[in-house]
This record gives sequence, C-alpha cells and structure tokens, in this order.
Amino acid sequence: MTQLYRTLFLGASVLALAGCGPDDLASPGTGGDVIINNPAPTPTPTPAPTSATVTPANGCPTIADPQGLTDEGTITGPEGTWRVCATPLRFNASTTLPRIPGLLYRLPGQVNVGSDGGPAADASDGFSDTNVTLTIEPGVIIFASGSSFLNVNRGNFIQANGTASRPIIFTSRDNVLGLNGADSSGQWGGVVISGRAPVTDCFEPAATPGTVNCERQVEGAANPTFFGGATTTGTNGSLTFVQIRYSGFVLSGDSELQSLTTGGTQPGTVFANIQSVNSSDDGVEFFGGYVNMKRLIVAGAEDDSIDTDTGVKANMQYVLAAQRAAAGDAIIEADSSNGLNDQTPRQNTRIANATFIHRRNNDQVVRLRGGTDYGLYNTLVWDASSTGTPCIRMDDAQTIRSASSSLDDVGPPVFQSVALQCRTNFRNGSNSGASAAQAEAIFDAGTGNTKAYVNTLVNGYLGGANETGYSPIFNVTTLGSFFEATNFLGAVSPSNDWTRGWTCDSAAVSFGNNTGSCTRIPVFS
Repeated sequence: MTQLYRTLFLGASVLALAGCGPDDLASPGTGGDVIINNPAPTPTPTPAPTSATVTPANGCPTIADPQGLTDEGTITGPEGTWRVCATPLRFNASTTLPRIPGLLYRLPGQVNVGSDGGPAADASDGFSDTNVTLTIEPGVIIFASGSSFLNVNRGNFIQANGTASRPIIFTSRDNVLGLNGADSSGQWGGVVISGRAPVTDCFEPAATPGTVNCERQVEGAANPTFFGGATTTGTNGSLTFVQIRYSGFVLSGDSELQSLTTGGTQPGTVFANIQSVNSSDDGVEFFGGYVNMKRLIVAGAEDDSIDTDTGVKANMQYVLAAQRAAAGDAIIEADSSNGLNDQTPRQNTRIANATFIHRRNNDQVVRLRGGTDYGLYNTLVWDASSTGTPCIRMDDAQTIRSASSSLDDVGPPVFQSVALQCRTNFRNGSNSGASAAQAEAIFDAGTGNTKAYVNTLVNGYLGGANETGYSPIFNVTTLGSFFEATNFLGAVSPSNDWTRGWTCDSAAVSFGNNTGSCTRIPVFS
C-alpha cells in the first residue's frame, strides 16, 4: 500500500470505530448509589508531596524540537500558580520534557510523536520512519482539554518513566483548576501508542488479517492515525509509574478515547505501574499486538475497565480494577462479536493476581466472547453492587470450543485459583453459544476455584487473612517467564503493596494519601 493510495482512500472515508461490537457502542448511563462500608484508609509511610503554594517557573525550557514550547502564561488552581508551556502539535525531533518546579505542560490538540512510519520498518510501504523519541522526566505533569490527546506514531517511541515518589501525571485542565469532583470524567482524550505488530479486523476489508497489509484506525482519532503490521519483535518504548486522569473526551457520536489505548504494540514495549482514573470510556483498551503489563490500576471507568480485542496477545499481573457505584459496564470485556471471530491472530489474554470490584448494577462482571482465548489466575471477582450482578458470562460457541492450532485457538477460557463472590456466579450468554451451565462447567474444570467466597480486603483493596491464606495458589510461572510466583489471592498483599507512593485516591479506590486525592494536583518536593 503506498502513501498516495492511503491519502486518496482516507479522503473518501469516514471515521471508523475500532473495537466495540454493535451492542457496546454507547457508554452506559448511571444507576443508583451503592455505599460500600470499607474501613477508612490508613495512611502509608511513604512521604506525600509537599503542600506548599506553587509559584510559577520563570519561563519555558528550551527543548530539542525546533518548534519549541509555547509560553502560554500562567494558570492558577488550589495549589498555586503554574507556568504553562504548550507542546508542539508534532514532535519532529527526539525531545525531553524536563520536570521544572512550578511548570505544567499542555497538549494543544492531537499531539503526535513523529510521523507515521507505516506498517513496515522499511520504505516498502511508501513511508519512512522518523525515529522520534519523546522522553518525559519523573514528576512531569501534562494537562489537556477537549479533544486533545497524545499519539505515539509507528516508528517512533515514548519513554515516560516516573518513579514511586515522582509519578508522571497526565490529566485535565479542570483538574489543575480544582474543579473536579468524585464523578468528573471525559475532559480530554488520553494516551495512544501505535505499533506494527499483527492485528485483525483490518481497516481495508480485502487485507489479510495479521499481515503487513492489515491496519486499523485508532478509535476516537479525529485525524486518521493507524496501527498494525506484521512485526513480532521490537519496542514502542516504556510507560512506568504513570497516572492518567479524567480522560475519554467524546469526539463524535460514540467515538471516544480511553485513558490508555494501544494498537499493535510490539512485545518489547514496557508497561508497569499505570493508574487510570475516571475514564469516560474504557479504562484501558488493547487492540491487537502484544501487551505485557505489571501493576495496573483502573479506577472508576465508565465503560469496561479492561477491554481487549482484535488479536491482542496480552499478559498482565497485579491488576486492580474498581468501579464507582453509579458508573461502569463490565470489569472485563474480551473481543467484540462482529462476524470476524475466527480471524487470526486470535486474542489470548492471561491475567494473574487480579482483584475486580464491581459496584454498578448491570449485566456481568466478566464477559468473554467472540472466540476469545482467556485465562484468569489467582484472582478475586467481587460483585459489590446493591442488587447483584452475575460474575461470569460467555458468549458464542467459538469461545468455549476445543483447541485448534489451525485456528490459533487454545481452547475454552481457563480459571485457576479464582474466587467468586457474587449473588449469581454465571449467566447465559447470547447467540445460543454458551449457557450459564456451560460456563460453570468450564470454571469447575480448573483447580483451586471457589464459588462462595467471602473476602477480607482491608481498606477496599489490600488482601486480608482470607487472601493471604488462600490455597491452593496457582504457580503462574508455568505460563511463561513474564509471570512471577506469588503466595496470595488478588492484586495486592501486605507483603507486596506496590500501590505505595505513586497512586492517587478516588471514589473507586483509596490507597491512603500517596500523592493525595486524584482531584488535586501534587506538588513534588
């Protein structure tokens, strides 16, 4: 496919939604309030940022990109007055955004890291890589509003690596102004990372899934931006110790971004210690490619907490997903049923040591469909809604059929050492493909599973006596070298409280004043 061809093709096209099935396009409405009477959070010993009044930096730093930063004056919120430096709309040279006391960076629109290098690493596709790396220093705070978002194009890289004492924070203008409350959301776009790994559900119908000609368009992007290819090595960079707050701006109709969206990301890309707060759509959504993530928090997402589809191969360990009482769809949605269920590569997502806290009265906590391959290990699934929401639903005969190497299908979903705490554990799926009884039989085929669990979580997230004493615990190192052996159920244990220092507290889950409330901006010393 040449660059000229794509330009002509896109000129005649309309914005395409990238992942949701026809019955999952709209974000859900709100339900009644539910009060979960957890004990008050206990402050951790990690020092919190100082509360000193901010004074603005003297000006914007000089950066390597020739367009430079634009000094937009100051903005004042509860923490004081900050200097605002707007980024260029496109980084055309590798650039570092340094942390400077009293300074915030602003995304003035769709901010691109480099230009799209196309689906192949060479020029055979009519594109050339720009090889731009955006480096963001620990403690940097970046804000945006409306349809603005950060987009890392194929053939370019991001290095956004905070620390436990100085996380990197992406947030909204209203957050800086101190206008946000417990239910604020959808105030800017989010973070998008695009790579060249294989995907399905090709934008061009004639393309073969999983090949260099199969590309997809980023969901919610006003200006078309693509991902996908046939690359099974390499990296798109690193995101560690990062908060992404109040994202998911609706661009048109039901087209909106998530806190973090990945498309065709390559296997060497590093994701660790990421917190999504009050996304108006999914908390995170992974389209195809490879995702290897440790220590993920999704708090208060208004659609699905974790959405995976279009052939992604995902490994995740230490995952905490908690809804607000009046917002959210499922905690897990895997694949959208769209008539393309048997395209390959087939999605295969494996999550170990997760805690799912479902608070909104709706259809199900975990929904597996569209022929997805999926595994849950050492996981607590808790329905804390007022009227009761079923734990597990499976749709489509393809989802529960036997393994087939020709279809890249490893067989029915796998549950090992999974504890269900729901009034109703299973519900019937749609399309006459999977009944509640069939889902229960698949669950029962695993080892160490419990269907009448009572959790002893402390402060709403930290494992208590039942979680630290759960037996048997599945040895997840048998799944591959990515996974670490553990001796507890759920995401967080007292001996492994990885939430300390870098997280913020929200209505969905509170950790005890690490960087403070998510509604406030931390002032790092």
